[in-house]
Amino acid sequence: MTNGKQPNLRIPGPVPLPDDVLQLVGSQMINHRGPEYADMLDRMTANLRTVFMTTNDVYFITASGTGAMETAVVNTISPGDQVLSISVGVFGDRFREIAEAYGANVTNLDFELGHAADPEKVRETLKGMGDCKAVVFTHNESSTGVANPLEELCKVIREESDALILLDAVSSAGGMPIAVDAWGIDVVATASQKSWVAPPGIAMVTFSKRAWDAHAKSTTPKYYYDVQQYEDYLKIGQPPFTPCLPVMYAIENSLEAMVAEGIETVFARHHAIAEHTRDGARSLGLELLPEERFASNTVTAIKLPEDIDGKEFLARVRRDFNVILGGGQKSLTGKIFRIGHMGWVETAHIDEALEAAGRTLRVMGG
Repeated sequence: MTNGKQPNLRIPGPVPLPDDVLQLVGSQMINHRGPEYADMLDRMTANLRTVFMTTNDVYFITASGTGAMETAVVNTISPGDQVLSISVGVFGDRFREIAEAYGANVTNLDFELGHAADPEKVRETLKGMGDCKAVVFTHNESSTGVANPLEELCKVIREESDALILLDAVSSAGGMPIAVDAWGIDVVATASQKSWVAPPGIAMVTFSKRAWDAHAKSTTPKYYYDVQQYEDYLKIGQPPFTPCLPVMYAIENSLEAMVAEGIETVFARHHAIAEHTRDGARSLGLELLPEERFASNTVTAIKLPEDIDGKEFLARVRRDFNVILGGGQKSLTGKIFRIGHMGWVETAHIDEALEAAGRTLRVMGG
């Protein structure tokens, strides 16, 4: 904090929370084996299906987004299975690493940082693979601000294989459209700390009939992340293990608000604030990392001038303006900065962040 004021937290998650949600997560605990929890879980399950545009099963797991990704893998893939990993950045790489850790035979299809996956290259790769059991990839690569062309990728995968589609949507779900049923997505993995206006702590997954068929054949060891346990307990209105209740309260609140607002309106709102951010960056004379057509609606990645020390830039913005921006990761460290605009975000938050970035660059000579 500076002078008692909360920082303007503009990283790509965890997101800042409005006062009403902060009060909600401070609510008293309830019996997670009692009727109050069962009623809450029932409402949340129905609303999550609405947001994902699916009739598939959905589950809430006390875990991080990485836990959701691991859930997708351990329930559908067996050691030795052929898996295609499509990666455009850090989190695509993570999905691949999870599949490899559980013994999958992974074929890598990597794209240059800042670029989206090319559906035709995916098509060519699948044609050369033979029996591909699953394709794992990230919808929205928050490390580069790139949104992959999800519908097109799903279409190609369906046309060229019987592979399961396992999707990391940690930084897109709730802020960008994911038509699970229409696009044939088998497992979606996401988490509470992004567009859902909630603290970290709850992972969410969708699970199709095809995924269940794969689950029946999977020989991968699993226990905590075994979706069968979540399905069995869902039938009696309970979690199999102790849930993170404060985060469940927040997600219930957010899901109800999103459904009441209308999910198309929610997506349009995220698009509008993303456009505002992109326009603001360009007005500073800065260039986006991705092509405009693949720019994310939840996080914007902006190139720093070559003569600017990225680490010093972030530190000055924090010190002088009480604004916390995201930096680059791995090979992009010091070369870009990122502005998160998902969940609870107002135009003034973005304007303050952009002004802080612009003034800092001018002082630094950028």
